[in-house]
This record gives sequence, structure tokens and C-alpha cells, in this order.
Amino acid sequence: MEIPKAYEPQSVEDKWYQFWLDNSCFTADPARVSDKRPAYSIVIPPPNVTGMLHMGHVLNNTIQDILSRKARMDGKEVLWLPGTDHAGIATQVQVEKQLKKEERLTKYDLGREEFLKRVWAWKEKHGGIIINQLKKLGCSCDWTRERFTMDPEYSRCVQKVFVELYKKGLIYRGKRMVNWCPVSQTALSDEEVEMKPQKGFMYQFKVEVVDATPSSHGKVAATPLSPIGAKRDGGVATTSCDGGVAATWLTIATTRPETIPGDTAVAVNPKDPRYAHLIGKHIVRPLPAELPREQKLIPIIGDEHVDFEFGTGVLKVTPAHDKADFEIRKRWNMHLFAQNFPKHSNIPEIGIIEIIDERGTMNDLAGADLKGLDRFKARKVAEEKLTELGALVEAKPYENNVGFSQRADVPIEPRLSEQWFLKYPAVPESKACVAEGRMKFHPERWAKTYDHWLTNIQDWCISRQLWWGHRIPAWSIKFKGKDDPRLAKPLQEMLAEEWEGNEAWTRSLTGTASEETVFDTETPPPIEQGDWTLRAVTFSDLEAAKLKEFGFTQDPDVLDTWFSSWLWPFATMGWPEQTDTLKKFYPTTDLVTGPDIIFFWVARMIMAGYEYMGELPFKNVYFTGIVRDKKGDKMSKTKGNSPDPIVLIAQYGADALRFGTMRSAPLGQDVLFDEKDVELGRNFCNKLWNACRFRQMVGGSDASSLNQPKRDGGVAATSGDGGIAATYEVQGEINSSLLTTDDKWILLKLNEAIREISEALNSYNFSVAVQALYRFFWNEYCDWYVEASKAVFFGTDESRKANTLAVIDFVLSHTIRLFHPFLPFITEELWHGMGYATDMPDHQGGKTIMNAPWPKPFETDFRDAYSLDDCYLEFANDKYEVVTQGRNLRRVGNIQAGKKVKFVIKPSREILPHDSEVIKILLNAEAFEINADYAAKKGTPTAHTPFGELFLPLDGLIDVEAEKARLTKEVEKIQAEITKVEQKLANPAFTQKVPAAVLQEHEQRLVEWRTKLDHVKAALDALG
Repeated sequence: MEIPKAYEPQSVEDKWYQFWLDNSCFTADPARVSDKRPAYSIVIPPPNVTGMLHMGHVLNNTIQDILSRKARMDGKEVLWLPGTDHAGIATQVQVEKQLKKEERLTKYDLGREEFLKRVWAWKEKHGGIIINQLKKLGCSCDWTRERFTMDPEYSRCVQKVFVELYKKGLIYRGKRMVNWCPVSQTALSDEEVEMKPQKGFMYQFKVEVVDATPSSHGKVAATPLSPIGAKRDGGVATTSCDGGVAATWLTIATTRPETIPGDTAVAVNPKDPRYAHLIGKHIVRPLPAELPREQKLIPIIGDEHVDFEFGTGVLKVTPAHDKADFEIRKRWNMHLFAQNFPKHSNIPEIGIIEIIDERGTMNDLAGADLKGLDRFKARKVAEEKLTELGALVEAKPYENNVGFSQRADVPIEPRLSEQWFLKYPAVPESKACVAEGRMKFHPERWAKTYDHWLTNIQDWCISRQLWWGHRIPAWSIKFKGKDDPRLAKPLQEMLAEEWEGNEAWTRSLTGTASEETVFDTETPPPIEQGDWTLRAVTFSDLEAAKLKEFGFTQDPDVLDTWFSSWLWPFATMGWPEQTDTLKKFYPTTDLVTGPDIIFFWVARMIMAGYEYMGELPFKNVYFTGIVRDKKGDKMSKTKGNSPDPIVLIAQYGADALRFGTMRSAPLGQDVLFDEKDVELGRNFCNKLWNACRFRQMVGGSDASSLNQPKRDGGVAATSGDGGIAATYEVQGEINSSLLTTDDKWILLKLNEAIREISEALNSYNFSVAVQALYRFFWNEYCDWYVEASKAVFFGTDESRKANTLAVIDFVLSHTIRLFHPFLPFITEELWHGMGYATDMPDHQGGKTIMNAPWPKPFETDFRDAYSLDDCYLEFANDKYEVVTQGRNLRRVGNIQAGKKVKFVIKPSREILPHDSEVIKILLNAEAFEINADYAAKKGTPTAHTPFGELFLPLDGLIDVEAEKARLTKEVEKIQAEITKVEQKLANPAFTQKVPAAVLQEHEQRLVEWRTKLDHVKAALDALG
């Protein structure tokens, strides 16, 4: 068919994507997998179901599509499995916001069941948006296998895993210190907390040190400590009190004075000579101010984890609101137990006082001055109160890292909470697979980060105080003693004896001996009197219904979203059933994701893979960089520096967006995105389009020629005026004897490009592959070879024209295939439009370019058959160097590129007529004279080239004296610019104050001005 004059991406993209869908081009078939057609599989990192496409998605999914399309061209059976994640916190927050805005209601006003109906309605309305956007991008996912983490089958997998891990004792419930989000009002895992630098204050306040002696009636008497002398360097001071009794004071540093009412100890390092002698004494806590003195006494304890250098070396211990303090409390209390201290010792166990509630508000225990205040408002009030009491020493500006909830973007609050926890399974296997190289990380540096996390792994808090998500499949009921009338007699008898296992409970309470339900009690047997709780954990809907009828109540919490997505590689393929898909496509081949979820998702999937499938879930992990704007700032919709990819696709086309993004995406490094890269992508597509149109114009494969008589199976070509110019076969056979040096050069360059691009893709260096494609097609093929081929097309040798067209077809058919993974739409259009799909088998490119064979580097026999020796590379490169030098002479002479001029060369080697004509065309010369005796006039621009001395006679072209004057002024202007930049760079007031990027810009400017000066001086010298 005739290729239209202009490329219109919208119509082309819509047409071919629908074609691929209609013909099931993306659908994987396990039955086709064999030794000759190996499986390739990749699972999509499931985007949030209510998400919208952003530039991070563009980068990640373009890479996955490149890998999938390349694998198809390699002859593999490809499964790219798509889906979406229910995104517990993010989705619930969206629905709650809508509910508040539109109906002025909270989720509590609706109740759990009705609220979840609203969430499902939200999901149905918004859940397909990002999927459709991925299709606009050209993603070749197997949409027949699209999964959602809240699908019934998937939910059953999640429940089954929970029950099995619970049976193994890996899941347990306990009260622990967790990260608490006051906005979402849920616990968060450590990985969901983002550390951000925050400007605040370091407050120093003083406390009195006292001896505390318990009396016979249990009360504690506090007496001032005997004088120990003032120490300026240690935060210990002695002052005179009323009555002449000396008092001893300690100075404590904190960034959170509002938590002082929750302090239950003060810790010092027992190796610190300033404070070691104070261990066992007490201090008088200043807040709450209204408490009696004896109720504000807290002990001074020793802990080797206290940093000598931080603050004053004295640490306030707030176990209910700080993870490190909670650990200090635990260590100290265990130390007391191990040392068997007397029960009435002056050194008591450390208690816990919780003063901040789930909303981040101070409660009654915080004292009269702080209760009811937001925690940050309370900080200011606490400072004021300490000042009023004379306890505040100073408040200095201080910057530290504060943990923020990734979703709500507010500071988290460490909080003691009853939660469900998981002891990670299969940790040794998960470490070993990366350390031993069975799983490859790209780039490799992330392996160290991964290993460090697994080495220091902490139990995973898997429960969330949400309504949207997989509800924890745990049920419980309280009984009163072993004689509770609700218990059947056999169970009463069993409770009076040793615990006999699970079967009696399941038969009695659910009517079966199913392994889908497990029971246990929180009170160890034998059970006599008092309240006790029976817990059941089940993944059976039927048995859960029976538990509910009996009076059991289900746990209100849901599972962390990541608890479902860590099963993604196998749960999406039909596990626990051994489906054909699972058998043929697991483990998957590649995973493409961001390093920010290496712990959230990657490491957990590896552990789940070993635990449930007995092997790793994928063989390679490619970590993308972060997409940043051209200033280096992370792209964010809230910052307003992130473009809408759908708008870019509408403006430039999906291929342009893909190409521009990948061109600026080095392996594992951050991507500095600039819309100009997308413009470049569009220009590149236009270049490809026009290069194919050039082939049709000079050789003919348009609609009219397809109906012309064929000679030897070829396709007839038409002349520009509608007559038959010649008959040129599409992808005709190349005649080795008719190949020019330019033909051999471009074939050798194509071979280099195939090898370089293939190696780059095999090593996940996508930007290197794109740059190689760009260099080969734009610079080597279009700029040099196509222009050089005009020497043939402007001639009269029809056989040589046919041979050159055969070379062009060979190069273009290979090049279009190389481009396909990156530019799927335009390459499909050109593959058919150029006739390259004609006579190809359906499974090898006849139906779609997606199945056309990936180009392979030339074998020795092919190179020998066409005499493709590397010497032709050198010869053609030398020829093109003559052209480059000639173009430089034009610039030196200030002669426009479009003006016809004469060049003369004194040859140092033989120059054949064809090569001479090529040089003439490429130089846009009126004449290219070969003259061994040429005597150039003084001032004639000249250059040394591999073919000899090249001259550009200036007779009649320029006024030499006027040109000298112009260049002299140019030198003066450039030197003035150089002086200005040099003065700035020599000024410390400038270099030490400006940002690094500005300084680098000025240094680069200096280099450019100096280079320009050298060129202008050279031009001036050439004029004599």
C-alpha cells in the first residue's frame, strides 16, 4: 500500500491495538510451550485499582513491553500477566474523602457493610481507567488473564496462606510498638514509613536528682541528693536550694518535650564516667506539673545503647511513644529479672504511660496543660510550661529525620498496639538465591541493600485498622470457665485435661474435621474458672458461617495490602491448583519494579515463592530509576512538575513517548525527563516514516504498483508521472557483484547495530539500545547511506538501482524489527505498508511484526557471500571523513550549506568515479575536481583528509578582507565573554553561594566559548 505523506499516530495506534486484541496476539497458550518454543513470563507490578497513569508507570511498563515483544520475536511463548491492586489505605482514603465532600458523612455513619458497597462502586467506576491507559501506551499484556487482588479466587489464596502460616506458628497476635498513622488511624509497616528531614528544635531541660526511699506503708519519700560537685561538661550541676540544702540537677535533651509526661525512666550509659554513679537514683519529672512530687519520681537506669555524644548523654525514656525507648525498657526489666533484685529495691521495673491517643491527641494522662491538644500544639505548650517552671535551659534550631506515613504524608506516631505479626518464612533460601547469583539484580548494587535488610529483618506487622481489604480470617469467642453452658460435654471434659488438638473442636463447632480451620485458646489448659477466649482461624466460607452462628466474632482488622501482593507471581496463575499456566510459566523470567519497593514487594515475593512453590519466583529483577524533571526534582502531581502521559500521547503519539522516555533511562539510574525528549521521539518516528516513503518513491511499492505485472516475482515500480519507471522487487535478492562500498558499509554497520542492540537488551541496558538504534538509523543510515545512494538513483544503471533497493529493503526490514519493541505501532504500520509481511508465514511476521524473527548478527557464510570485510568500513569511513572536512571548510569560509560550490582534491589514493560522485552529492557541490597538480591561492581554506588535500576555492564566493574583519570582531566578542565567565568563576562570593548546577553551567559555558574561539581563530588563520 502507499504510505501516506504524513504520519498520524492516533489513527495508526487505535487501528493496530484493536487488531492485536481481535487476533489474540497477546494471549499466552501453555499448550504451545515446548523446547523449541520456551516460555517467557513476567507479571505486572499491579497498579492501584483507582490509580491514574503517571510517568513512573510509563517507564516501568514500557520496559516490560520491550521485554515481552522482544521475547515474542525470539520465538518464545510470552505471558505478560496484568492486574490491579486493591490498595487498602489509598482507596479507602479516596472513598472517605468523597463521602465527606458529597454527603458530609463518615464511614462510621454508614457502617462497615454499606461503606464497603461504596468502595466497590468506586472501584467499578475508576478501576478500569489505568488499564485503558496502559493499552493506549501499547502494553501487550494478556488481558484475558487480568487479575485483581480482591477477586474471590485470589482472596481465598490470601486466606489459605494466613491459616497455614498461623498453623506453623509464624503468624501471632501481640502487643508491640508499631508505626501509627494518626490520619488513617492504622498501623503501618516500617517499609511504609518515609524518613524526611524536618526543621524543629532541640530542647534542653533540667531535672532534679533525688534519693527515693520506699517507706513501710508503700509510699516513696524523695530527698535531695548529697552534693556531688558541679560538672560543666557533663550536664550535672549542683545548686543551693531554699533552706541551704544543695540540689543536684541533670540536663536532658529532647526534640519532643510534649512526651515528658510519658517518661518512666532516664537512661545513661553505665560506661559514662559523668553519670554512672547516678544509676539507681531518681529524678523529678517536671510534667505534668500538677502531680505531687512523689508521683513524678522516675529512676535513672543504665543502658549501653545510650550515645555518649548525643545531646547531653542523658536520655529520657518514653516506652509508650518511642521504639528505641521501648527496647530500653524491655532490656532493663529483663536485666532486673535476671539479677533477681529484691522486690522492694530502689530500682523498680520500668512502666508504660500512654499519653497520645490514636488521633495524635494528648489524653488525660498528659496532664491538665496538655490534654486535648494536638501533639504538635502540645509541643509548644510544653515548652511554655517548662519555661514557666524554670526547667527549660534552651531551645536550639535542629534538623532531624522524621518518619512520615507514605500514604497520608503526616508524621507517624510510635504506639503500643495489639496487632497481628508475621515471622518471615524461607529467609535463608531468599538470601542465598541472590547471594549465589541464581537470581540476578540489575543493577547489581541493589543486592547489598537486599541482603542487609534480610540480615536485620524484623517481624512484619500485617494487620491494618481499615475496612477495605482482606479481612483477617480469625474468629474468637469468650467463655466463662470450663462449665460454660455453650460448650458440649465432650469439650468440657477435654478442657479439664491436657489440650488434645484441633479435631474435637472442628467436629463439635463446625461439624467436620476439616483442615481449613484451626482452633486454639489464649489460656493454656487445663481451664478451670474465669473468662477465657477460644480462637478459630479458617479459610472456609462454610465453616466461617458456622462459627458466626455459634457466636464467634470475626477480627475487625484487614491484612496489609502487601500481604496479598506478595503472592502475586503464583496466585495469579491459579495456585493452589497446579494449573497448566502455573506449570509452564512459573517461575517467571523477569520482574521490573522500582527500588523503593524492594522490601515491600520484591523480598516478600521471593520468600513466598520459596515457601509455597519451593523455588524463586523470577530469575531477573530490573530496578528502574525515579523519574525526575530536568531540574532533578522528583516528579509529583502535587508539585505540578509531572506531565499527564495521556496528554503527551494525544499530542505526540505513544511511540514518541516510549522512545523519548527510554532514551533518557540509563540502567538503574534516575530518569531526567524533559518533554523535548518526547518531541525528539516524534521527530524520530517522522524520520522513520519518511525514510520508508523515500524507498517507495525511488523504488515503488505503492498501491498502484502492486497491481502492475511482476517480473520474476517482483513488485513493479512507477515513475513520478504515473508511467512504469522500472520493475523493482520488494526485498529482492542482493547481487554481491553490484554492491558499492556504501552498500557494504551500511550492511556492516547494520551488523554492528544488531549485535550492540541485542547485547544491550540482554543486559537490560535499554537506553544503550535506544542510543544505538538512534545512531545507526538517523546518523549512519539516513544521514550517510541514503544520501550516498542518490549517486545510484540519479544515474542510469537500472540493475545497480535494483540492487541498491534490495540493500535498502534488507536494511529497513531488519531495522523496523529492531525498532518494534520500542515503537510497536509505527513499525507494525510500516511492516505491512512496505510489503515486508508479504509471503511471510503467519507465525513469522506474515500476520504481525510481533512474531517476525528478531534480527541476528550475520554469520560468516553471509559475510563471505557478500564480501563484507571490515576494510570496507574503513574505506567508507575515510570517504565520509572527506565530506565532514569539506563541510567544515564551508563553515570556516562562512558559506551556507545550500550554496553550490566547487571543491578540489589533490588525491593521495585512487578515487573511483562512483565514490567521487558520492562525495559531490554529500558535499552539495557544484563540482568535485580531482587534480593532482592543483596549486591553491593563498588564503584558500584547506583540510587534510584520508583521500588527500581538500581545497575550497573562494574565488567569487566571499570578500576575503571583509571576512577577515568579521572574524576579527567575532574573536574580540568571544574573548570578552570568556573574560566575564572567568571573572565569575574566580570570585569566591559567587562560586561558594550558587547551587552546584549553576556552577557547573558556568564551567560548561567557559569550555564552549573557548572551543568557539579556537574555531574562529582557525578560520581567520586560513584566510592568511
